[in-house]
Amino acid sequence: MFGLTRKNSPLLGIDISTTAIKLIELSRTATTPAPRFRVEHYAIEPLPSTAIVEKKIVEHEMVSEGIRRALTRSGTKTKRAAVALAGALVITKVINLPATLKDAEMEAQIQLDADQYIPYPLEEVNLDFNVIGPSPSDPALVEVLLAASRHENVDDRVNVLEMAGLTPQVVDVEAYAIKHACSRLLGLKEADILGIVDVGASTTTLHVFSAERIVYAREQNFGGRQLREEVQRRYGLTEEQATQKIRDGNVADTYEIDVLNPFKEALVQQIGRALQFFYSGTTFSHVDRILLVGGSAGIPGVDTLVEERLKIPTTVANPFSQMSFAPRVDSKSLMREAPGMMVAVGLALRGFD
Repeated sequence: MFGLTRKNSPLLGIDISTTAIKLIELSRTATTPAPRFRVEHYAIEPLPSTAIVEKKIVEHEMVSEGIRRALTRSGTKTKRAAVALAGALVITKVINLPATLKDAEMEAQIQLDADQYIPYPLEEVNLDFNVIGPSPSDPALVEVLLAASRHENVDDRVNVLEMAGLTPQVVDVEAYAIKHACSRLLGLKEADILGIVDVGASTTTLHVFSAERIVYAREQNFGGRQLREEVQRRYGLTEEQATQKIRDGNVADTYEIDVLNPFKEALVQQIGRALQFFYSGTTFSHVDRILLVGGSAGIPGVDTLVEERLKIPTTVANPFSQMSFAPRVDSKSLMREAPGMMVAVGLALRGFD
């Protein structure tokens, strides 16, 4: 999106998250009867807590250095890259336009009408669009997804990629990158009303998709950081020690009962509250499925508890379940990180659109 070129060849998917750079490169091993992919390279490189603040890059050199370390660790030689913006930095709007318009005519019409949908001067934003498909209300129209973000948001991502020696090709939106990975890899039905719950370090975001578009989004200030900080406080650990012990599952004998289970209950309450806001603020009355993504989504038992409490089929995303792995890839380590790699995978898949 946002006017950058797309080509049908491998891309590095680079997710610049609050806590880490997540990099992945895929190859396509087959196209029939269904596309098959192989993981060629990947790396996860931690970032200092000061590098990204409120979804915005604050320390550009720090982030670009993290990308360079991830490139070295992964062993990739690919230079073309895709990156994404957090939904909070992007305005999206679905509009209807005549189906007879050609791409250039559609672009001209959108530029003409954009000030109706974008609350910023057009010279201050990057603007892009994508045709979703025929309008269900009028066959003479098509639905078009309009996306806009302020220049500095796009430029920040582009600049850190270029500083790391990469060539930016795609700037996407995180939620749509996740949905792209879901559609390509997980066999979801387009008719499903899908709730994607992204459990990040400091926020948990509910995105609800219907007919390939976001119909609702809500971000709440709750995430894996609360779990880590409680582990630090209760057991007298440093941030690094707490993170590693949580990852390894060997915090303390009392951890599961005293810390982990209350955290999971609180997370389920956050998800349930977000769904209630969705139901009360829209015409929808149900969600067919919940998909858990993000770095904290893989905590054992979270999916079972969500399904049990909310009575909605719930699964933890694993974009690698049907993929093969190059010999150099540590597949066991990557599988442990699978829920948190959805944005990076969705971006890498843009190279095969």
